[in-house]
Amino acid sequence: MKETEIKFFFKPAFIVCLAVLLSAAIAKEAVIRVLGVQMVKEPIALQRPLEEMDPVALAPYELKKNVRIQNRDVLESLGTEEYLQWIIEDSEAKPDSPTRFCSLFITYYTGNPDMVPHVPDECYVGGGNTREGAGTVTVKDSRPTGQDLNFQYVAFKSVDRQTMREDDFSVQYFFHANGDYCSNRTDTRLKLGGNWFNKYSYFCKVEWKFYGVGSFGLIYPDKEKTLIASGKLMEKLLPELESNHWPDWETINNE
Repeated sequence: MKETEIKFFFKPAFIVCLAVLLSAAIAKEAVIRVLGVQMVKEPIALQRPLEEMDPVALAPYELKKNVRIQNRDVLESLGTEEYLQWIIEDSEAKPDSPTRFCSLFITYYTGNPDMVPHVPDECYVGGGNTREGAGTVTVKDSRPTGQDLNFQYVAFKSVDRQTMREDDFSVQYFFHANGDYCSNRTDTRLKLGGNWFNKYSYFCKVEWKFYGVGSFGLIYPDKEKTLIASGKLMEKLLPELESNHWPDWETINNE
């Protein structure tokens, strides 16, 4: 190092700037300790793993297929090994009902999770579908202690390149983050980002798609039928997740 470069480090202006920066860093750490801010979050386990969900709890829905991801690259891209991927059938639905079957996909992230990268809006487009529109919709919760559920309704169009058949279908999803329901990715990120004083952090994405089987292949419900079927499904699914799987956020943070 040249002599002129060494002298630069002893100039008053440089020393003052260095002192200010060091003081600010020390003060920041002190403030964080005093306020009890938790910069690094610890993982919090589910009450029970998602894959141990009791299918009987979802009756009249019956488990038809439990899908486990075998490809490690796909699993790494998903970002978690805590997931549930089921095909369920509504035993009360008519044989030709477009809501007879449901593809249910639930994923759980905890500790210092990344800021919610995976949503159907992008994943389905990446799979070759066209996104036609999206918005927040609401279904009523009939439970005395329940709350109305807001979630995303995303409409897609798919085209079979061999037959040129077009199908319109939708995918629905919401998040449960740090004890609260969030209807979209932005709200979930805000919920995670505002979690300054808790030791833990988590979010869970619940995603589903209804379909039926017709004479010429799969059939899909319109928006009205989708919302009715979603309300019926959530009446069974939410109590199971709340009681037996998601962390008891209030109890854990009051310990």
